[in-house]
Amino acid sequence: VQLQASGGGLVQAGDTLTLSCAASGRRLSGYAVGWFRKASGKEREFVAAVGGRTVIRTDYADFVKGRFRVSRDDAEDTVYLRMNGLKSEDTAIYYCAADKIFGRISLTPSPDEYDDWGQGTQVTVSS
Repeated sequence: VQLQASGGGLVQAGDTLTLSCAASGRRLSGYAVGWFRKASGKEREFVAAVGGRTVIRTDYADFVKGRFRVSRDDAEDTVYLRMNGLKSEDTAIYYCAADKIFGRISLTPSPDEYDDWGQGTQVTVSS
C-alpha cells in the first residue's frame, strides 16, 4: 500500500506545476493527506495537508501560503498540489502520505503521524 506522487519536473522560476498523489491498494476518503518535501542536505518538511469530507480543511506551511493549493478528489482517491510562482528554493523531492488516524479533526504537520509514503517526485526549479 502506497501513495505515489507524480507530476514533478524541471521548470523555470515563476512557473506552475501540479503534483498528483494517487493511492494504490487503499481508499483516501476520511483520511487527511499531507504533502512533504525534502531538499538535498535538509530535513523533510511539511508543505500542505488536506482533510475532511463534507467540509474540506487545508493547512499550509508559511513558506507556500498564497502560492500552493492542495485539493482532493475522493472519487478518484487522488490528491493534488498546485504550485504557483515556483522559486529555486522549492527544489526538492515531494512526497505525499496519508494520516494514520481516520477522521482526525485537526490537520497535523508532523510526518510521524502519516503513513504509506511513496517514492516521491522530483521538482527542480531553475532561476
